[in-house]
Amino acid sequence: MRIAQISPLHEAVPPVLYGGTERTISWLTEELIELGHDVTLFASGDSQTSAQLEPMWPRALRLDGSVSDPNALHIAMIEHIYLRAGEFDLMHFHLDYFPFAVMSRQATPFLTTLHGRLDLPEHQPVFGAFPTVPLVSVSNSQRHPLRNANWVGTVPHGLPIDLLTPRPTTPSYLAFLGRICPEKGVDRAIRIAKRSGLPLRIAAKVDPADQSYFNQAIRPQLDEPHVDFIGEISDAQKPDFLSGAIALIVPIDWPEPFGLVMIEAMACGTPVIAFNRGSVPEVIEDGLTGRIVEDESSAVDAIWGIDRLSRNAIRKRFEERFTARRMAEQYLKIYRHLIGDVLPHSELARAFRPITA
Repeated sequence: MRIAQISPLHEAVPPVLYGGTERTISWLTEELIELGHDVTLFASGDSQTSAQLEPMWPRALRLDGSVSDPNALHIAMIEHIYLRAGEFDLMHFHLDYFPFAVMSRQATPFLTTLHGRLDLPEHQPVFGAFPTVPLVSVSNSQRHPLRNANWVGTVPHGLPIDLLTPRPTTPSYLAFLGRICPEKGVDRAIRIAKRSGLPLRIAAKVDPADQSYFNQAIRPQLDEPHVDFIGEISDAQKPDFLSGAIALIVPIDWPEPFGLVMIEAMACGTPVIAFNRGSVPEVIEDGLTGRIVEDESSAVDAIWGIDRLSRNAIRKRFEERFTARRMAEQYLKIYRHLIGDVLPHSELARAFRPITA
């Protein structure tokens, strides 16, 4: 199958450090190639891939201070791909709603995976204007604000099976991994660690949009004796960081569409203590791979006894549910349905149901 993968240009594929969407695109692309497919990746020119790379800008926009309007580059990229659509059997976009208008007016099958939140009021008119565009969610909870959209599957993210593996060490701290912004709740993680009497290590990125929040709300707390702020870390650093943690703390306060950090912890055998928001109940199995809690007090309570969860069992559930190979195979089912290779037309409607783990 000739497949186009179309990535945002904000980060390279894969990103050097933080970047969940582009990292997932990389893993999917490599697995599709391993499965024998011909993949062309439209991305920034500093991307590293086994696919045919079509560079749409020389380097990731986050690293390129010359670009003030990234939307202009994404619009130009969509037009470029539109003119080449006939070269592919299917085009897979990761650009939110940007390709809808142009791609709905051409014949090559396409779909869009939505990686972000969908609960903003302005989303209703744009998705309402394109009710037949095939969409994939990364969790079933992500769909709730747009129940009438044309969902053709739910495909949870997956990691390469050997990318992150458990390390032999004695867990001794709580961990926070990801991005510092109000909805991710690092301030809550700091309070939870303090109340539990355990140290907290924070490996996190600060986006320019969140710099003021970081300076005012978080930076003063980093002087607490139990807090160790590391900054961004790479995939190569994550196994040691996560394996050394008693638990990963995910105190989110928003409808998290997926939460890649949770399966990264699971890959290392590390239990997750996460607030009951968004996709958390779809990713974490309470009492097996972690604990699902409602607030800071219940998170503190969950820490005591978290060591009774089997790290081997957590790793096993990762292998069963959240590998990149499983992700690629689920996407291939959807691709084939969209181009009509598997099911006759009369059965397509029954095929377009959520594909879950």
